[in-house]
Amino acid sequence: MLNDWQATTRDYSAALKPLRAGQADVMKGFSALAQAALKPGALDAKTKELLALGISVAIRCDPCVAFHAEAAARQGATRAEILETMGTAIYMGAGPSAMYAARALEAFEQFSAPAQAA
Repeated sequence: MLNDWQATTRDYSAALKPLRAGQADVMKGFSALAQAALKPGALDAKTKELLALGISVAIRCDPCVAFHAEAAARQGATRAEILETMGTAIYMGAGPSAMYAARALEAFEQFSAPAQAA
């Protein structure tokens, strides 16, 4: 295992609390932006999370990978959908994205494992 992605989301969620308190208006605005961007419209929420995960890989953001892999799992994404998303991310980000794609797949599998075990 490369990373404990569930710990990553816990750790970053905790680390963001002081930022939310110290920059409440900015963080509320960011939250509103996220909610508006992910609201189902022409694209459903799962597709939007897959896009966000692919972008997370292309820009090489570990916390983004963790949060969007978790959200994709919650939205019912399949392993096949994640792999296809990773293929597109690799295409857009070349070699470095291939390395992050492996990380994103691992993150998704860690988050979807509890659902599969239930």
